[in-house]
Amino acid sequence: MAVKASPRFIRICNQFSSILGGTEHEITKGPVCFVSRNRKINAAILGRRTASPLVRYQLFSFESLDSSGRALCLGETALFQNQVNRLLSNLRKNGIKVTAVHNHWLFENPRLMYIHWESIDNPVDFARKVKRSIAFLG
Repeated sequence: MAVKASPRFIRICNQFSSILGGTEHEITKGPVCFVSRNRKINAAILGRRTASPLVRYQLFSFESLDSSGRALCLGETALFQNQVNRLLSNLRKNGIKVTAVHNHWLFENPRLMYIHWESIDNPVDFARKVKRSIAFLG
């Protein structure tokens, strides 16, 4: 079923995805522009190697685009424990609110963490800020 979105929303979603290097993007009901990509993470859970997207994802979205071009922009990424402080600093320097830092798995090696963030911003500007913030993750 096709989701109704304005040509402006579709254009911005395509640009948002392109900036963030999304491997997949879609417009879901709302409309919500949803972008995903997977990090290259070598990890094991319970002693077994994993390449699961549940472990190594990066997710980004925007929705509620207003007439001034600002939207609710959200993001989340998987990262190694020793990368947490740098990402927190990078996001905050770019005016993005960090809303959660937590783990998802037990008995993983190396230790993996997940960070969530949010902002009311122009989606293209948000994408550029996030791209700068996460660039060191590779």
